[in-house]
Amino acid sequence: MNSELSSQQVKDIGEQGLLERLQRFCPPEIIGDDAAVLETLPGQSLVVTTDVLVDGVHFSNLTTSPEDAGWRAAAANLSDLAAMGASPLGITVGLGLPGELRVSWVERLYQGMTECLQKYNTLIVGGDVVRSPVTTLAITAFGQVNPSQIIRRSAAVVGDAIVVTGVHGASHAGLELLLHPELGQNLKDAERTALTRAHQRPQPRLDVLPILQKIFASSCPIPIAGMDSSDGLADAIIQICRASGVGAILERRQIPVPKTFNHWLPQEQALAYALYGGEDFELVLCLPQKLASTLVQHLGEGAAIVGKITSGSTVLLHDEQKKFPDQVLSLSQGFQHFNQ
Repeated sequence: MNSELSSQQVKDIGEQGLLERLQRFCPPEIIGDDAAVLETLPGQSLVVTTDVLVDGVHFSNLTTSPEDAGWRAAAANLSDLAAMGASPLGITVGLGLPGELRVSWVERLYQGMTECLQKYNTLIVGGDVVRSPVTTLAITAFGQVNPSQIIRRSAAVVGDAIVVTGVHGASHAGLELLLHPELGQNLKDAERTALTRAHQRPQPRLDVLPILQKIFASSCPIPIAGMDSSDGLADAIIQICRASGVGAILERRQIPVPKTFNHWLPQEQALAYALYGGEDFELVLCLPQKLASTLVQHLGEGAAIVGKITSGSTVLLHDEQKKFPDQVLSLSQGFQHFNQ
């Protein structure tokens, strides 16, 4: 890209000029109408999710390149589909852009989205562009799932084990390192890179779905409750319990955190990162104990049973060694829009 093109601003080429640039990222046989038509297989349910990301709230030039912002935006939506048990079909992208924004920034944003989507054979099938004082990115993602395999927040029952598909706290730790480079002086370069990459390039856990299907292939359909942990592990478990009308007990020593934390963060800070840091994009699933153990074995390192579903409505953090008193978890302890 020559210097003249790289210095172009969105207002220099206008809406139609920008759309022409961005259409290169979409398959030509799909775009061009007022809406995308996606065919699904017989016996499949269409799943639709929308996520909005705002400059200064969800991403920042201080911590995220345009490519990484695009990747994170796509990953967040694919993670929502995975949390429903759905395989992705395509996404649409809505952009709110200041006229002064460089065109190259927008193209790099789309490049990052495309890099993430290509891993999962997912297409950008349309969208919209409007003028906005703040850069805003709204994605709608479409997926499909067998109706009998839909994962819902409201399906948890007393006695279910609570499974997390991977470690928690890495994304928040990576963000802290990006914002405060002086932190973590005792970290090796590879450790620092792994944590910052966890924040900039999260991986939606669509890989879990075939494993779930394999485990349940020989069983009668069993409802699975779940969601992703994009707003934090504590938030996910509380939301599941609220929707299902149940409570939960979490064992603090079973919550998996990156091994790096062991020689970097105090135990309580590491736990806070895991519970409330958010943006890890792991799945939190509630299912019978025996099947939960089988799932964890298939997932391997990082996956763990962290607690169980109980009667009542309280979500407790428990220490079986009794070094710490039980702690009631609540949504107010994590990030909430408009409360900051």
